[in-house]
Amino acid sequence: MKTSDFNYHLPPELIAQNPLENRLGSRLLKVSKHSNELEDRQFVDLPSFLKKGDVLVLNDSAVVPARLLGVKTDTSAVIEVLLLKPLGLKTYETLVKKARKINVGSKINIGEGQLILTCTKALDEGIRHFSMEYEGDFYHLLDRLGEMPLPPYIHQKLDDQDRYQTVYAKHKGSSAAPTAGLHFTMPFLEQLMAQGIIVTAITLHVGLGTFRPVKVEDVHAHKMHEETYFISDETADILNQAKQEKRRIIAVGTTVMRTLETEMTKQDQFKKTEDISELFIFPGFQFKAVDGLITNFHLPQSTLLMLVSAFASKDIIFNAYHHAIKKKYRFFSFGDAMIIL
Repeated sequence: MKTSDFNYHLPPELIAQNPLENRLGSRLLKVSKHSNELEDRQFVDLPSFLKKGDVLVLNDSAVVPARLLGVKTDTSAVIEVLLLKPLGLKTYETLVKKARKINVGSKINIGEGQLILTCTKALDEGIRHFSMEYEGDFYHLLDRLGEMPLPPYIHQKLDDQDRYQTVYAKHKGSSAAPTAGLHFTMPFLEQLMAQGIIVTAITLHVGLGTFRPVKVEDVHAHKMHEETYFISDETADILNQAKQEKRRIIAVGTTVMRTLETEMTKQDQFKKTEDISELFIFPGFQFKAVDGLITNFHLPQSTLLMLVSAFASKDIIFNAYHHAIKKKYRFFSFGDAMIIL
């Protein structure tokens, strides 16, 4: 299986540059897992595809202002650092632009000395580990010094930073938004619960595993980056009961899908867990946890496109994508959604 098998042509004008004024304003493409049957709908029509007893699983991780600009202390070169995940007390794994300039011992001054980074390890593909010197609360410091890490295909400035955050975001730690959740409002979730839909959440802190591009032609040779996830006792009980009663579990986003499938692969059931996922889902994967998926439209040749192609089939998904392009759906983070059932 080749990475190039998952390529498609997307007209650039279909890449959504801004969120819609109304979170619920997106379109929704209903895709069958078993046929090429498609329905063009609106996201507000989602309740018509759900039924009492379904379990809707959210990712309640919150995006942090993880993009930092600083100055290399010995050369004054401007360096961009994207925080990926904490490694311990005042240590972080990061992705550095122009990483060749940063070696072990290099120091970066951010915010005129409010944050000093010292490189402790230099890895491939721009990955650097830093120790950090700062005072006070780290996340309060990021609110002052950092920027929301918008994807590189978004070229317009985001006026309201909260629009790159789900309304139910709770636990800080993501370097990118779990974008399928951007379509929901709290009143809409309350409407679903009043309909008898059970809404629960896991936490997966989105990092390089989710957005790292595939750089090998043989899909099997790609290695996913580790991402940390958490499942509570309450959520585990809800999911196990749903499985026992043969009720549907519907993942809101690929991060939820990978978390739940990781847990079932490891445990064959759901448990209260703090663990890591490095699960790479591509066609041929046998799903054990999830019955339905709500997701956005993904980049060509990405692990996310491979995941949805595994959940339905490559032919079904590419038929849906070609339809979406023809119908001028909006693509990627701020774009429209699909539900696969």
